[in-house]
Amino acid sequence: MSDKKKVLLAMSGGVDSSVAAALLLEQGYDVIGVTMQVWDYSQNECSIEEGNGTCCSSIDVDDARSVADHLDIPFYVINCEDEFKAKVIDPFVDSYLKAETPIPCVNCNTYLKFDHLVHKMRELGCDYIATGHYAQIKKSTVSGKSSIVTSSDDWKDQTYFLFTLDPDLIDKILFPVGTWTKPELRAYAEKIGLPVAAKKDSTGICFVGKNDYSNFVADARPDAVKSLKGDMKKYPEGDIIGEHQGRHKFTYGQRKGLGVSWSEPLYVIQIDEQDNTVWLGEEKHLYSQKLQVKDVNLLDDIVDGETLRVKIRFQHRGSEATVVKTGEHYSLQFQEPQRAVTPGQAAVFYREDQLVGGGWII
Repeated sequence: MSDKKKVLLAMSGGVDSSVAAALLLEQGYDVIGVTMQVWDYSQNECSIEEGNGTCCSSIDVDDARSVADHLDIPFYVINCEDEFKAKVIDPFVDSYLKAETPIPCVNCNTYLKFDHLVHKMRELGCDYIATGHYAQIKKSTVSGKSSIVTSSDDWKDQTYFLFTLDPDLIDKILFPVGTWTKPELRAYAEKIGLPVAAKKDSTGICFVGKNDYSNFVADARPDAVKSLKGDMKKYPEGDIIGEHQGRHKFTYGQRKGLGVSWSEPLYVIQIDEQDNTVWLGEEKHLYSQKLQVKDVNLLDDIVDGETLRVKIRFQHRGSEATVVKTGEHYSLQFQEPQRAVTPGQAAVFYREDQLVGGGWII
């Protein structure tokens, strides 16, 4: 590059963002590494296995610092505890109390990585912000604008978590590892001697750790969960077949841990926020072809009534659906019935490999 562009790189202490730092240096960027401290480790250490790539353990901060030292780049730790609690943890708990199943990673990306850190990017006079996400940026074939597209590694693709981004920000984002597969990335990390080359990938919800999520919710709002007990009813007849100790312990499609015995396998079909009823039924009752989404954010133009590929959870492969705006919400009509459509999860829209937006399932 004829003149070095300055990049603020979010470093989690894992191998993905660490390789991203090395690649940016190779490409001639002036890289500044930053890690967000989201937990008060001295007062309330996360119950995470140390060194498991969680971005919540103090070990991960130390790992990010060691990578920055190895690559000889500036490194900073930014205290984000208040923002993380207000924008990620509290909404996570609130969502379960509303009989939903939340996705905290979306809020973390929205309000911390691509909001809080963007302000830091500008304060430090950086030209770009970069992360270790498995995603790419290309020109839209529809509008010609910069757009987010899926990564080369289908299994690791993380575009599902990015649908809430401000489209005007895309030109300022770099995803250095988006064209790499995980095995290639690990081999490269080992080749250049990164100290985290063999580090395990992060799994689960970083701030919950080994603790069961329902226990986390109960610890956070002990008074609120006391009022969540109720009946378990057979769907669709309505016969009471058991009792439960809190509807926050269940999610749509759940089969294990129901606490009832029946002549056939039962699944959670619906969770009623009004009277705490958890409805159990056969697997066939889990399927539906229609859903509604709220707070839709579009990263590119779509035509009302357009058929797009829609993912209704992170590991969902996606299925074709007609997307129609209905007042403040959007209605989706799938070509094929979908299993366990879950309130609180995201319905994310794709045009082929391009991420075009998404919203929250209601």
